[in-house]
Amino acid sequence: MEAELLSINMTGNYTDHPTFPRPVTIIAAVCAIVFGIVGVTGNLITAIALLKYPRIRKHATTAFVISLSISDLVFSAINMPVTASRYIELHWILGEVMCRIFPIFFYGNVAVSLLSMVGITINRYLLISRPDIYPEIYTERRITMMLVGIWVVSFSILIPSLLDKWGTLGLDEKTFSCTILKKDGRSPKKLLFIIGFAIPCFVIILSYLCIYWRVRQSLKKLQAHSGGKRGGFQRKEDSRVTRLMLTIFVCFLLCFMPLMVANVVDEEMERPVFNVIASILSWASSVINPFIYAGTNRLYREAYKQLLCPPRTSNKNFRPPRPTHSHSSKVSTPNVT
Repeated sequence: MEAELLSINMTGNYTDHPTFPRPVTIIAAVCAIVFGIVGVTGNLITAIALLKYPRIRKHATTAFVISLSISDLVFSAINMPVTASRYIELHWILGEVMCRIFPIFFYGNVAVSLLSMVGITINRYLLISRPDIYPEIYTERRITMMLVGIWVVSFSILIPSLLDKWGTLGLDEKTFSCTILKKDGRSPKKLLFIIGFAIPCFVIILSYLCIYWRVRQSLKKLQAHSGGKRGGFQRKEDSRVTRLMLTIFVCFLLCFMPLMVANVVDEEMERPVFNVIASILSWASSVINPFIYAGTNRLYREAYKQLLCPPRTSNKNFRPPRPTHSHSSKVSTPNVT
């Protein structure tokens, strides 16, 4: 899936493709290293901060955000170092077994990210449009089942290819990328793109359109009955979190769309530099989320602050800030009233 157009000379040494200069591979390797370090640090801090911050720890949305952070953490910790080594060495150096495992982590983590965003979007829609049934759906047990399902499904989609039943996993000699290959003229790539990328994106976009319509209708009703002066505070706060999650999804699309376009319009790798740039942008999707959280939401900033700059124990008057979104989005448990 990543664009690496390299060639082998007659002596078996790896050299640059004439249109794929060595500086480009160095830049790609440096980006992979930097993204790996920043991604591991940022996503690890995010997961720990959200788990430790009591004001948002038990909110159902937080569970899916943590799932997204862990997915990006795994991608940064595993895929980025391996990718950096390939761009530095200009060939695969980790053996055949790792070459078959690498695509599972790549595609699996992309699927987890998207499905986690689907979970977030549906959660926000039900919170805003159906608060009456929300507590019944988002219990701790059901949220756990949802998260397990997301991870199991995401990392199971390539089992047929891993078993050589539908395509296979291995080294694409043309691009020196370990990915999904055809076997007996068959490959699941197109179907996986539809099921694992296109349909989740469609569901997310449709859900946000429904959220937008529902919020507009609610605001009109509030203005009609109370002049818009009172009663909409909680919905406004929930809408802020919803806009934050929409920003995450839009940034994900912006990062991955160039790579999707490159795979469609440049299958023959006639524009290798463009393909590498598109790949670098797709890696950035695993790095930017912590910055979005910190830059756009006060409650998330407070979670980071509490973890990184904890208050002194001698300060007995310290009180954590009030949450910026309603308690209606909390996980429902038998002990919660």
